[in-house]
Amino acid sequence: MATGWVTPEQFLAGYGAAQAMRGPMFAFLAYLGAVMAEGSSPVVTAAVALVFIFLPGFLLVAGLLPFWHAVSHSASVARAIAGVNAAVVGLLGAALYNPVLISGIQGAGDLAIALVAFGLLAVWRVSPLILVLWCLLARAVPLFP
Repeated sequence: MATGWVTPEQFLAGYGAAQAMRGPMFAFLAYLGAVMAEGSSPVVTAAVALVFIFLPGFLLVAGLLPFWHAVSHSASVARAIAGVNAAVVGLLGAALYNPVLISGIQGAGDLAIALVAFGLLAVWRVSPLILVLWCLLARAVPLFP
C-alpha cells in the first residue's frame, strides 16, 4: 500500500475475502496480482504472483528433502521452527493492526460489528460465509452515526 500499487480499500477487500475462505492466505496474493495489473492481463499477473509466492517453498523442499531425516530430529531445528512460528504470529498481528484496525474500524459501529463478528466466529463457530453476509447486512443498517 505504501508503494501505491493498491489502495487501502482494495487491500482490505481482498484481505477480507481471503479471510472468509478456507485454506491458506495465498489466494490473497493472486488477488493482489490481479489488482496490480495496470496495463497487463489480470489473469497473467495473478498467475505470476502465485508462482512466485510458492516458488521459494518448492525450492526449499527440493533442496532440503535429502537432509530432512537427519535434520528433523534435531533440537535446535525444533527451536528454530518455534521461532519461525512466533514470527508468523507477529506478522499476522501486525497485519491485523495495520491496515485492518487502522483503516477498517472507523467508529463505534465498526467496532461493534467487529466484536460481534469475532464472538460469532470464536464462540458460536458460525460459518465464515454467513459471518461475511451478517457483517455486510450489519454495516448496511445505519444503527450508528
